[in-house]
Amino acid sequence: MSNAHKNSLKSLPSWAALDAHAEHISSQHMRDLFKEDPDRFNRFFTEAAGIKLDYSKNRITPETMSLLMDMAREAKLPEKIEAMFQGKAINTTEKRPALHVALRNLSDESIMVDDKDIMPEVRDTLKQMDQFVWRIHSAQWRGFSNKPFTDIVSIGIGGSFLGPKLVSASLKPYWNNALNCHYVANIDGSHITEVLKHLNPETTLFIIQSKSFGTQETLENTKVARSWFLRNGGNLETIAKHFVAVTANTEAAIDFGIQQENIFPMWDWVGGRYSLWSAIGLPIALTIGMDGFKALLSGANAMDTHFRTAPLEENLPVIQALLGVWYGNFLGADSHAILPYDHYLRGLPAHIQQLDMESNGKSVDLDGSPTDYTTGPIIWGGAGANGQHAYHQLLHQGTRLSPADFIIPLQSHNPVANHHAILFANCLSQTQALMQGKTEQEAKQELLDGGLSEKEATKLAPHKVIQGNRPSNTLLFDRATPRTVGALIALYEHKVYVQGAIWNINSFDQWGVELGKQLGNEILHKLLKEPSTNELDSSTEGLINLYNGQGQST
Repeated sequence: MSNAHKNSLKSLPSWAALDAHAEHISSQHMRDLFKEDPDRFNRFFTEAAGIKLDYSKNRITPETMSLLMDMAREAKLPEKIEAMFQGKAINTTEKRPALHVALRNLSDESIMVDDKDIMPEVRDTLKQMDQFVWRIHSAQWRGFSNKPFTDIVSIGIGGSFLGPKLVSASLKPYWNNALNCHYVANIDGSHITEVLKHLNPETTLFIIQSKSFGTQETLENTKVARSWFLRNGGNLETIAKHFVAVTANTEAAIDFGIQQENIFPMWDWVGGRYSLWSAIGLPIALTIGMDGFKALLSGANAMDTHFRTAPLEENLPVIQALLGVWYGNFLGADSHAILPYDHYLRGLPAHIQQLDMESNGKSVDLDGSPTDYTTGPIIWGGAGANGQHAYHQLLHQGTRLSPADFIIPLQSHNPVANHHAILFANCLSQTQALMQGKTEQEAKQELLDGGLSEKEATKLAPHKVIQGNRPSNTLLFDRATPRTVGALIALYEHKVYVQGAIWNINSFDQWGVELGKQLGNEILHKLLKEPSTNELDSSTEGLINLYNGQGQST
């Protein structure tokens, strides 16, 4: 602790207490904790906004949770939570609030930014979306040949892509069958080529999602879409029938040919990875309808209310976040797996990956001092049972500790034969195996019972040992409805903020991303053989020369 600067998390009394407690608990196995406490499941179970959380399969005792709550209070977490809801400039480097919660504020409460109530503008945008969706669904708005739209193509990247794509896919059972939704993000020309290949320009509507209307990947893909449209029956006058925009740069969108009434706003107080609740969610609203979109907002709002008002000890995002701090800062975990056992939620790991890693991938605190403790984990994962035949092996027998969230609905949208019971059994067996493991004695006896000799069983048994004591959370909900999906995503948003608040970092800027954009523009000049005075390292120069055909192949 002598190396910690005075404002460091490590200087808090709770840090030393947790450090000592981690040493004590390292010798305890969860298998024994369950035996010692028959009520462990009920002790470490809570629910809110339709989401149930079983966190009993964690390397914790009541003392662990008490110490983690002490840390939260010493880090002034309750005050930091309230600061977000009050519109304080918690994005300190950009001097902005982070008010995604305002987008799903369904009350009459005002939310002030720079002495201005932002809620009238939020409500007006919802009305604009409502009218727009009605016009498309009722075929009041048609394409240039007077045919109703059949396909929507959303062009964006990052938060303008991952969040809406996740939600529209997760709510496929609620889609309006008259419309298909497609997403384009990758600057690799193969992406937009494959999407456009199967579409009819007469019945395709494009949504351009870019705050600046100048994000390189989005703008270049938009140019390709426009060229395709103009080559296949469209003209400059009919662009307005087939292109709408979500942007803060109204002038650029109008110059492109989009009518002002078809331009939806974006605000500086909403970060991209938190923006699916805004007009960025237009693809969601078009696929599931505005009633469904409002139910999505309602679910998120229910989680917001819980997060703001529930005691820390019963607070789902707080509990989830503190468990992550426990493993990352005291037990040596450097990653966290997101494992949805729901085909429709298969995009959740990618969205949480951006949400968490772009938010908390920071190495200086709010004062600009280097952190002397670990911050954001590596987020990874994939669709439920598929992973059991792939990377779950590392979770069970690898040398790395990676806590995991198992996410599953109690009911399936598609109850085929016994599929959901089998899926549920797979999910529970994985969490049980991670917790319980298999001792060498158990492995050896199993082999002996299978007919192996004493010598053979003794030799093979170590390979079948599974240490167990691997932590997991199980998140359940009745079914993936708009409301529960909204609550689930909001849960993870708040978890990320809590961890950033504990680590005393800014979860709402992304300067590492900005550097990549800046250097990319400089390199592009050289790739296009345009004048450039920038000096690059020999590796980058060599790779540019290979691209330009100047390198020697071996």
